Amino acid sequence: MAGFRELRSKSVVLAQTNIDTDQIIPARFLSTTERAGLGRNAFNDWRWQADGSPNPEFPFNQPENQGRSILLAGRNFGCGSSREHAPWALTDLGLRAIVSSEIADIFRNNSLKNGLLPIVLPEEIVQSLMERPDDELIIDVAARELRAPDGSVFGFPLDAFAQTCLLEGVDELGYLLARHTDIETYEATHHAR
Repeated sequence: MAGFRELRSKSVVLAQTNIDTDQIIPARFLSTTERAGLGRNAFNDWRWQADGSPNPEFPFNQPENQGRSILLAGRNFGCGSSREHAPWALTDLGLRAIVSSEIADIFRNNSLKNGLLPIVLPEEIVQSLMERPDDELIIDVAARELRAPDGSVFGFPLDAFAQTCLLEGVDELGYLLARHTDIETYEATHHAR
């Protein structure tokens, strides 16, 4: 998992509301515990036609959206079951941040544990950003801000621990392992009493 302080990208827009985790990664692809390769199946039933060819109407298949790492999504993104495969598939697809006016709690928590930043902004701001997907947005994790080219700055909530993990590019276990020496020192001092 790569850490990031700042993310600069244009956006991919999925304006539909209530995009659930089964639409993000259908249940038939959940038999793996490997993260790599799940991006191929992200939004599978929307991205691919019955014959296996790309659906040219789906935003992730459009050439101008290739390489974009910010998703602007409709309200209530990530609702449904608690599958951790959903953020795995999205990060493997190349996304680093999801911006919506409402993101389901379990999906939000799973995303933060897997290096995907969920940003909740007011609906009118999200709608305004969706009208300009070719604007390069700047997401500053350290400042907890999303900046638009017109000078607009939008703060977003992010707890300190999740922020640290994103900046360092670690999950919860990686955070603890990076502090192994401090933990051993504490344990030695604590047990010496």
